[in-house]
Amino acid sequence: MKMEIVEKALIVEGKNDRKLVKKILDEPVDVICTHGTLSEEKLETIIFPIEEMDVYVLVDADEAGEKLRKQLKRELPNATHLYTDKNYGQVETTPINCLTELLSDYFIVKNTCT
Repeated sequence: MKMEIVEKALIVEGKNDRKLVKKILDEPVDVICTHGTLSEEKLETIIFPIEEMDVYVLVDADEAGEKLRKQLKRELPNATHLYTDKNYGQVETTPINCLTELLSDYFIVKNTCT
């Protein structure tokens, strides 16, 4: 069995966000769920394994998401930040076609998502 080398990491807030983006992605990506907040201890367990990867951040367009984004910008200054439309607010409430379009600029995505 051939091991796939994962070179990209995508940080999201919740389990539903992770499920949704995994439906869209068509390449090996380490999708990391923060569960909303990050303590210093949790942050270290997330950052250490991915600091050599291409890191992307996709969090909700709300106060909690922006707070998390600021924290991640400090800790992972080279990460690419992806933004969902503020009208949708949360990643999980963003229509799948909009998320697919957003992610397709950075990842290989599936042609059709159901």
